[in-house]
Amino acid sequence: MAAFRRSGCDAETPLLDDTVQDVVDYEGRPAVRSRSGGWRSAAFIIGAEVFERFACYGVRSNLINFLTGQLGQSTAAAAANVNLWSGTAWLLPMLGAFVADSFLGRYRSIIFASLVYIPALGLLALSALLSPGGFKSVLFFSSLYLIGVGQGGHKPSLQAFGADQFDGKDPEESKAKSSFFNWWYFGICTGILLAYLIVCYIQEDISWALGYGILFVGMVISLVVFWIGARTYRYTNIKQDESSPFARIGRVFIAAFRNRRFSPSAIPTEEESHKALPPQSYEQFKFLNKALIVPVGLEEDEKMHCTIDEVQDARCLLRLVPIWGTCVVFAIVFAQSSTFFTKQGATMNRELISGFEIPAASLQSFNSIAIVLFVPVYDRILVPIVSSFTRKPSGITILQRIGTGILLSILTIVVAAFVETKRLKTAQEYGLVDMPNATVPMSMWWLVPQYILLGIADVFTMVGMQEFFSEQVPTEMRSMGVSLYLSILGMGSFLSSFLISAIDQITSGFGQDSWFSSNLNRAHIDYFYWLLAGICAVGFVAYLCFARCYIYKL
Repeated sequence: MAAFRRSGCDAETPLLDDTVQDVVDYEGRPAVRSRSGGWRSAAFIIGAEVFERFACYGVRSNLINFLTGQLGQSTAAAAANVNLWSGTAWLLPMLGAFVADSFLGRYRSIIFASLVYIPALGLLALSALLSPGGFKSVLFFSSLYLIGVGQGGHKPSLQAFGADQFDGKDPEESKAKSSFFNWWYFGICTGILLAYLIVCYIQEDISWALGYGILFVGMVISLVVFWIGARTYRYTNIKQDESSPFARIGRVFIAAFRNRRFSPSAIPTEEESHKALPPQSYEQFKFLNKALIVPVGLEEDEKMHCTIDEVQDARCLLRLVPIWGTCVVFAIVFAQSSTFFTKQGATMNRELISGFEIPAASLQSFNSIAIVLFVPVYDRILVPIVSSFTRKPSGITILQRIGTGILLSILTIVVAAFVETKRLKTAQEYGLVDMPNATVPMSMWWLVPQYILLGIADVFTMVGMQEFFSEQVPTEMRSMGVSLYLSILGMGSFLSSFLISAIDQITSGFGQDSWFSSNLNRAHIDYFYWLLAGICAVGFVAYLCFARCYIYKL
C-alpha cells in the first residue's frame, strides 16, 4: 500500500513544525498538518459511516419482523435471536480491533472488512428471494453472521481512523477532535434515519429482497467514498520493530500472575513517586516497580522485565473495567428499541394519512430524528453555556455525560412501561385480547416520547462512551477502545436475550401466558420493562460510585 512506502531522496522534506508526530501521509512521508487530516479527511470518513450505518440498520431495524413473518418464528424466539445476533455483532469488534491494532492497521482493516461485508449483504438479498424452507433459514442466518464479521472489522477501525485525523497535542485540533465525536454520531444517525424511512417501507410493503439489495448498494457506496479520501488521510506510523501493544501489556499481566502480588493501585506512577520521594531515592522507585511485576524466586535470566510505560498502560485498561460493567445497563435498554418497542408499534394505529400506514420498524426513526436534532443543540448551544460555568471546554466531564444518559435511559423504560400498560387496557376495553392481528385503537404517537427520550439519552451516553473508551486507552490501542464501547452494546444484547429466554420459560409454566406471548394483548411486556427499570437503577448507583473514583488518563 502506498500509504506505507517510504519516500525517495528526491521527496520534498516538509518543515518540522508543520508535521504531525508519529503519523505519515499516503506516500509514507511525515504528514504535513496543512495538507492532511482534520475535517477534510473526517468528512470522507463520516460519509463512509453514513452509508455503512444505513446498511447495518437496514438489516437490524426490521429483523424481528422478518423472523416472525418470513421465517415464522414466535415473538420470544425472534427477540432472542435478534439479541443474540446483535450481541455477537457488537462483540466481534474486539477481534477486529486486535487484528487492526496488531497486524493490518486501521486503513487495511476497513478495506478488508468492507470486502466481507458487501458479499454478505448480497447473499442476504438472495436468501429473501427463496421459498420458505430449511435452506432459506440456513442461508439467511449464515449471511447474517457473515455481516457481523464484516461489521466487526469495520466499526472499530473506521471510528478510530477518524479520530486519528486529529492531533490531540495541538490545541485547535484537540478541540475539533472532541467535536468530531458529536458529528460522527450525527452522521451515524443520519444513515440510520434513512434506513428507517426508506428501507423498512420497501421491505414490508414492496419486497424484502429489494430492500436488502439496496443495502448492498449502500455498502458499495461506503467503500467508494472511503477510498476517494485515501490521499488526504493521516496514517499511524506502525513501527515494525516494536511488539504489539497487546503483547507488551500482556507481559505485565503474565508477570503479575506469576508474582501473585500485583495490585494496579499499589504501583505508583513516575509522577507520584517523584512527589513522594527525594531525587536520590528514585532508584527505590524503580526497585519497587520491579519487585511488584517481576516474579519472586526466579533466577535473574528468567525474570520478565516490564517497563513503567507498560505497567501504566495495563493500569489504564484495568481502570476501565468497572465503568464498562456498569454501562451495560444502558445497553440493555438500548436493545429494546429494535425488538419490543417495534412489536408494540405493530399492534397500534400507525396510519399517518388516509391510506398510508407507517411500517412498525420505521417508528425507530423518531429516535434518530431526536438525535439528529439534539446533537447540534448539544454541541453548539448547551456545551458553550455549561462551559461558561464549569470552565471545561466540553461543558461537563465525559463520565458526567455518560451518567446523564444512563439516567435518561431509566426514564425511557419507565415511560415505555406506562405506555404498554395503557395499550393493554385499551385492548381489554375494546374486547381485542384474543384478537392478536387486530389493530388496537391507540395512536402510534403514544410511543414517540420513549423513542425521543432514548434518542436524547443516546447523545449523552453513546457519544460519551465513544469518546471515553477511545481516549482512555493507550494511543496504539484506539481501535480496541472503540471496540470496548461496542462490546457494551453486545453484552447488553446478550443479557437482554438471556432475560427474555429465562422469563419466557418461567412465566409460561402451568398453562399461563408468557410475558412475551406471541399474542401481545395477553403478554406483559410492561412487567419486563419495570424489571429492567429496577435493574438499571441499581446499575446506575454502582456507576456513580465508580465514576467518582475514576482518575482520567492525562
